[in-house]
Amino acid sequence: MEPLAAATRAAYLERLARDRFDVLVIGGGITGAGVALDAAVRGYRVALVEKVDFASGTSSKSTKLVHGGIRYLPQFDFALVHEALVERGLLVRNAPFLVQPLAFVLPLYQHARRPVGVPITPPGGYGLGLMLDAGLWMYDLMAGRLNVARHRRIKPEQALRLTPALRREGLRGAFLYYDAQTNDTRLTLAVLRTAAQHGAVITNYTEVIGFTRAADGKLNGAYVRDVLSNQEFTVRARHIINAAGVFAERVEALTGDESKVAIEPSKGIHLVVARDRVKISDTALVLPETDDGRILFVIPWGVRAVIGTTDTGKGDLDDPEATPQDIAYLLDHVNRFMDVNLTADDILSVYAGYRPLVKSREARAANLSRTHVVLQEANGMVSIVGGKLTTYRRMAQDTVDVIAKRDGMPIVHPTERLPLAGAVGWQDAQREIEAYGRRLGLSQDVLDHLKFNFGGNARSVLELVEEDTELGERIVPDLPYLRAEVIYACRGEMAQTLEDVLARRTRIMLEDMERGAGVAEDVAALMARELAWSADRTRAEVEKYRTLVGHQLEAEGLAARRR
Repeated sequence: MEPLAAATRAAYLERLARDRFDVLVIGGGITGAGVALDAAVRGYRVALVEKVDFASGTSSKSTKLVHGGIRYLPQFDFALVHEALVERGLLVRNAPFLVQPLAFVLPLYQHARRPVGVPITPPGGYGLGLMLDAGLWMYDLMAGRLNVARHRRIKPEQALRLTPALRREGLRGAFLYYDAQTNDTRLTLAVLRTAAQHGAVITNYTEVIGFTRAADGKLNGAYVRDVLSNQEFTVRARHIINAAGVFAERVEALTGDESKVAIEPSKGIHLVVARDRVKISDTALVLPETDDGRILFVIPWGVRAVIGTTDTGKGDLDDPEATPQDIAYLLDHVNRFMDVNLTADDILSVYAGYRPLVKSREARAANLSRTHVVLQEANGMVSIVGGKLTTYRRMAQDTVDVIAKRDGMPIVHPTERLPLAGAVGWQDAQREIEAYGRRLGLSQDVLDHLKFNFGGNARSVLELVEEDTELGERIVPDLPYLRAEVIYACRGEMAQTLEDVLARRTRIMLEDMERGAGVAEDVAALMARELAWSADRTRAEVEKYRTLVGHQLEAEGLAARRR
């Protein structure tokens, strides 16, 4: 049976209540997944619990980039940029199917004041190009041997060929530089799957509600509630790792002890539009200046484009919402730099999430560093806070180093060269998957989608299609997702709810004009057969999902346009 099969979850719950573990990881986002993998590969007996679904928080709400962060260069945060660039290179090597190089056009305009946040503006803008060029050379050099490609300066005509909708007026030239792109949710699942293959016991919908203590006052376990059955049990572990992201303070509060953890949540939203509406090719575009000193991206995402992101303040951590003001901010800046006249009617979906920034005295979240911090509490809990998607592996490594030092174990870093699930033998596997898919009559966009998101595990999806040709049909006509992926999500990725499949195992909720509401019944019927749902449960899942979509549209001020 698959290590993350929905049916495996019941066996894992029994093990959580029965076994004793070396490490209990709280949080099933990319950071918790990374910690579970690192610890398991080093030989620890690992358990991971996630209160909702894997990557249901910040880890599914990113800009889908694995990058060094050019905006941190003008802030002189060289250590963060270097760390992120090294991690970017390791991810391209260790998960080549899922983390792929992506070119970016960075335009330079005649009246630019502080593009990408450069600290000073030369008189008349003269020398600004040299400053940007020097910064990008530094970007390349800090990546070292792991650099994906060198940047170069290009003429206005070349920039317009790559991004035809870019505003021509005042365009003096541009730079072409490189980072990488991923599917954040599937990256989290790949890391979790790899951890499970190395023996980690992993469950979603299992919430920590309290802790147990040894005689010396140190934490030695957690009270956990299975959200789906409402049953409670105790997980015993020598080390407790708090990797709950923006919820880290809540986890610490459950101990009743004074905590060192201080999180400054920063909301970021993204818009998803049809790719041809913004006329971008396979090259992303950087919108170099914004009113609040950020840079924005317009990024190709299959037949869609992702636009983002923002940095605004706090809100309900359990229900991040994009407001009409957030949406207007992004539309305004896109129209400022592109001749597209984008309006709210063009928006297919909006998604919002919170970054778990380490609290600082700085007034604005846009100025906070993405540096991570590993904290040790007096009660023994280890909390990993801050950081970004790109640096998850280093964050995990630093966290496990702390408990390895406690245990007097040698400090080794095996994940630096560890291929993620789906990456082993990928060079040969992709040719095999291409041939297999063509024999089944699948189109190229579907095959490209399967290879990018599943790597070598795409074979398992294709086998389902071979067994039942109806599973080779698309869920949504203009998107590459197959009905077989719903079955695979249940059998191999611990999908438990309709939202799990439509929002995270696939990204239909982001990419479909109806946000998956129109196909909810069909997908729920497929899941019902796999998970033995009753007719009442199936109807409830559909109603709950459609209510969620309606709630999002109302918050965004888009509901009236969809009626």
